[in-house]
Amino acid sequence: MRKATWMTSVLGAAVFAAMTAGTAHAQACEATEFSSKTGQVYLNAETQLLQEQNPAGALSELNKLRSMELNCYERGAVLRLSAAIKIEQGDSAGAIKDLEAAIQAGAITGDDVAQTYYNIGQLYLRDDNVVKAKEYMERWINAGATPTRDQNWQMAIIHQKLEDYKGALPYAEKVLASDGQNADRQVIDFLIFLYDRTGNKAKKAQLLERLLQRDPNDRKVWDAISGDYFAANEERKAFEVQKAMYLAGLLKTEDELMRIVNFYNRFNAPYEAAKILEKEINAGRISPTMERLELLANLYQVAREYDKAIPVIQRAAQQAKNGKMDERLGRSYFELGEYEKAISALQTALNKGGLKEPGYANVLIGQSNYELGNREAAREAFQAGTRFADGRRAAQGWLGFMSAEVETQRQFAIFEASVRVEGLKNEKKGCERLKVLGENLPESCLTLDERLEAAEAQLAELRQN
Repeated sequence: MRKATWMTSVLGAAVFAAMTAGTAHAQACEATEFSSKTGQVYLNAETQLLQEQNPAGALSELNKLRSMELNCYERGAVLRLSAAIKIEQGDSAGAIKDLEAAIQAGAITGDDVAQTYYNIGQLYLRDDNVVKAKEYMERWINAGATPTRDQNWQMAIIHQKLEDYKGALPYAEKVLASDGQNADRQVIDFLIFLYDRTGNKAKKAQLLERLLQRDPNDRKVWDAISGDYFAANEERKAFEVQKAMYLAGLLKTEDELMRIVNFYNRFNAPYEAAKILEKEINAGRISPTMERLELLANLYQVAREYDKAIPVIQRAAQQAKNGKMDERLGRSYFELGEYEKAISALQTALNKGGLKEPGYANVLIGQSNYELGNREAAREAFQAGTRFADGRRAAQGWLGFMSAEVETQRQFAIFEASVRVEGLKNEKKGCERLKVLGENLPESCLTLDERLEAAEAQLAELRQN
């Protein structure tokens, strides 16, 4: 036979004695002892259970008692012993029924009532009836019991299984208070779960910080903190957490690294985003795809770091089948004032094709030529730009400007020529006065008619053009 150890460990030695020895007095029962006949049969049943470790034999003797006429004291003793036997036989439902009947009959009184509620709760737990277990455990506490640390833990788990997270919290918090700074990860994680489900973000944050103090490299904790900020739509704080994780070397995968790049860009730090992206591409942790290179070039350009964008764009242009990256390269050269390189790159872009703004590319070629003093080449490029909707307005503006510039230069040349003619005419009048006075004429007067004729011819020619 197996030893009667489960009952003494779960129900407690004192309670077992109260259940089996018949020492408790029923409140409404004046009888206090067995008769000689029933007492011997009860003693035989108790001996079978406790000494012979024979629950079946004990039950057989107990059934003899049931057939006899019993007083109230004897009936209570039979119920208690019957419950003990059924516990040993694994019949939790039967044991619970006997214990409840014993309480109702007044066979269990005083402090033993609270302990019996606890025992019934444990029996329900053994049968996975969490609802009834919770009911009797609460009866036990309401009867004045003070749970131990482990009993508080059990109560917290019972409430959690029933999804009563608010009900679980007080018990779990008592466990944490009992454990103090030595609380293990299981307890802290459980409370973090409860705080998360009950919306107590402040206390959850305190526990997460406590875990980080223990292990600053715990990814799960970092992710939990960041996730909370995301859930609360506090992206800036989530960004700061992600940044700290990156600096600590906790972000490893390409998706994680791209997340921090995108965070920097989103919060108006394109240069920092570009530096991280380029660093991770060079380290091989982010793949140098066309998409990634284009993003890197774009970040540098937005940050107006055109010199840093150029090597990236050149690399991307070599991979590209269309002229988009060559066009971007040409724009970068143009911003840096390297107009010859800009013209070359933009022309390559047009030759490759696939541009969204071919007209604007022609306009940039025209502007570059204009800056180099190549007026005719500039005009040709602007005229090419007028053939595309995206560049037509700008190209026409430049052509108008250049035409106005030529006309201004012509008018200025006419003005200068007119001033020169008038000057020569005045000089001629002076020479004629000297001649009338009979004075010797200066050598300049001798060539005056020739110079005046040439100046008037030049002025006429300018006015005709």
